[in-house]
Amino acid sequence: MEGHILFKTIVLPVALLGAFAGAHADEGQWQPHQLPQLKAELKRVGIDIPAEKLADLSKHPMSAIVSLGGCSAAFVSDAGLVVTNHHCAYGAVQRNSTPEHNYITNGFLAKTRAAELPGGPNSLVYVTDKVENVSERVLKGLTADMSGRARHEAVEKRIKDLIAECETDKMYRCSVPAFHRGLEYYRIRQMMIRDVRLVYAPSDKIGNFGGDTDNYEWPRHTGDYSFLRAYVGKDGRPADPSPDNVPYKSKDFLVVSAEGLKAGDGILLAGYPGRTSRYKLPAEIRFARDTAFPLKVSELQADLAVMADATQGDAASAVRYASVVKSINNVLKKTQGLLDGFARKDIAAIKDGQDAEFRAWYAKQPNVSATLLAELDAAIASDMALSEEEFAWTVATNSDLLKSARTVYRLSQERQKPDAERESGFQQRDLAFIKARLARLEQSYVNKVDQARFEAGLKRYAQLAPKNHPQGLDALLPAPGAVAALYQQTQLADTAKRLAWLDKDQAAVAQSDDAFMQLAVKLYPVELALEERRKEIDGNLERVIPQYMQAVIAWKKSQGKPVYPDANSTLRVTYGTVSPYSPRDGITKGPFTTVEGIVEKVTGKAPFEAPQALLDAVKQKRYGQFRDPALGTVPVNFLTSADTTGGNSGSAVMNKRGELIGLNFDSTYESITKDWYFDTAITRAIHLDIRYMLWVMKEVDHADNLLQEMTIKYPKAAKK
Repeated sequence: MEGHILFKTIVLPVALLGAFAGAHADEGQWQPHQLPQLKAELKRVGIDIPAEKLADLSKHPMSAIVSLGGCSAAFVSDAGLVVTNHHCAYGAVQRNSTPEHNYITNGFLAKTRAAELPGGPNSLVYVTDKVENVSERVLKGLTADMSGRARHEAVEKRIKDLIAECETDKMYRCSVPAFHRGLEYYRIRQMMIRDVRLVYAPSDKIGNFGGDTDNYEWPRHTGDYSFLRAYVGKDGRPADPSPDNVPYKSKDFLVVSAEGLKAGDGILLAGYPGRTSRYKLPAEIRFARDTAFPLKVSELQADLAVMADATQGDAASAVRYASVVKSINNVLKKTQGLLDGFARKDIAAIKDGQDAEFRAWYAKQPNVSATLLAELDAAIASDMALSEEEFAWTVATNSDLLKSARTVYRLSQERQKPDAERESGFQQRDLAFIKARLARLEQSYVNKVDQARFEAGLKRYAQLAPKNHPQGLDALLPAPGAVAALYQQTQLADTAKRLAWLDKDQAAVAQSDDAFMQLAVKLYPVELALEERRKEIDGNLERVIPQYMQAVIAWKKSQGKPVYPDANSTLRVTYGTVSPYSPRDGITKGPFTTVEGIVEKVTGKAPFEAPQALLDAVKQKRYGQFRDPALGTVPVNFLTSADTTGGNSGSAVMNKRGELIGLNFDSTYESITKDWYFDTAITRAIHLDIRYMLWVMKEVDHADNLLQEMTIKYPKAAKK
């Protein structure tokens, strides 16, 4: 290892093995291999599955947990049937919708395999089958005197080599993410299934009941579920979409339990959480709170307003942008929730106290670097300064057509290099993704809307502080008034012509008379300069932050506190109990909502509309075996203390035996700051109760074919 060995007793493979002495919060997004350390915790919440079994990705239930590349999901039959959130399949629903066949509003159910619809090029299922620690291979021989850029590029080259070695069999997609901000690296091998079809999604009057009004709120009454199916070639290997493909024979799947659960019951949750920032320093929190997040909120609000204006009175354009708007609205509410959370609780001040305590402890340790913390503070300051310029760049280039042109030109540049030397994202392994991204543009693109977004973005960019404008960019950008002409002088909006550019060399792209291609060529030096500075800063961060994290882990271990890595879109397991919470003095919010609450909320207007068939079933109390004995009705959503974040959408919520009893889909508004600070008193995850899903399938949508396909465990008192 470069630099100082902080503690002789802490070597990399052991860094994460800290005992969980005395802690009992349900905090922690644990790597599966860490679970044997948590036997006492799992026993405390009532989990019966042996920790060693949970740590084994080839065994039930972990072998049934999959990623959708941004959402989580699980197999629920041996024929590749996958259950996830409605909002995770929303893109596929939207892509297959037209004003005549609006599956968003009306829902979609394939009664036969032949009726299943293509999910689209970005509908993918990833099955993780191997995880190995490759820290030594990534970090060996790196020296303290390397420049940030040289270090970053050395790490990137090693990661590329590890990936190439892993992907000799083309059925796999491999990655080497960093854990603990660069302290450890694991190579993850996943089978990537690329023929994924839409099987069933209820109406958004169920799947998105409450819409953005209820997003991150409790009580909640949302049936946030949908079903996809993974298809492979007849040889059982992933294949491009084809009518000849067959359902993937999933070697494992989750039994669905309609037996229910009650307050205090323990749960397991497994999925692919995206990003958390639990180990950020106080300066990073203040930057997010005071600068980055307020800018982000105003930018998202402005972009949404432009799209609303540009699609007004145009149903076809509104459908095309429905998924884009939904996604931006979700990010907006989360970012605003973080700001509100920072205002409600001074997390920076809490972190100040923790940081001061840590620095005092660190100063007393033998043989530690006297300069590490100063180097750390300097690297973080540089990172924050550059991020403001990167933000300004995104505002100035807010056009899907420009992004496409930039992608095409960059690919033509990278293609001149040997594959191993190309930038990540532009290697041979990435070409199918690039093609898919360019192909699906038209599904969420309208010329007039993109033009409006670009013009407005340029105007907002001009209002940003000049010191944050990337050097040389201002002179290269078109004036807002000149944007309309660009759209008249381009053929990139035509899918066939756009895709044809992928086969052109750098000279052909550079000499193009297409207005957007010309703009992409002009902007490239600025984009490259930002990238080069980013590499230098990231390399410096990758040098000092792992040393810092090594010390933090030792400090936390000395206190008996949990030591787990921040989320990074890799498979994690968390646990908790069904729990109410008190957001404010005198208010306690219970852990369950019921179908009666839907009736109470219904106004007959979006987002509080419900299908008449659902309202009739509630009125007639047709609850059957899905009636909870304590509640006397069908539960809809429930709360637990599990540790979740974005990316956990669609995560399987399991009972003590590993049976599916819910789907994670949201958090309470008060919980949003958990990405930065986990407050056990108020942090609650929101889940769909699987009994509500099954009830809707039976009583409202008559999805009998899927009910028969799944293995469902019904309450003992009721007959199937």
